[in-house]
Amino acid sequence: MKSLYDVQQLLEKFGVLVHLGKRKWDIELMAIELDRLHQANVISRREYLTAKLILRQQHELEEEHENDPDWY
Repeated sequence: MKSLYDVQQLLEKFGVLVHLGKRKWDIELMAIELDRLHQANVISRREYLTAKLILRQQHELEEEHENDPDWY
């Protein structure tokens, strides 16, 4: 697992489809859903930690872009 797309694919395996209309919100909801899957012991600790790292990195990028008026 290397990208946000990979995390989305992992969630889709469990019927979790996320599309709120804003990438930052999607990432936040994916993190919540990932926590639930981990608590239910349906994904491995390694998958969970890898996915959480990817989500954290992507969330940070989104926050940087929100604060950069020249981004969009």
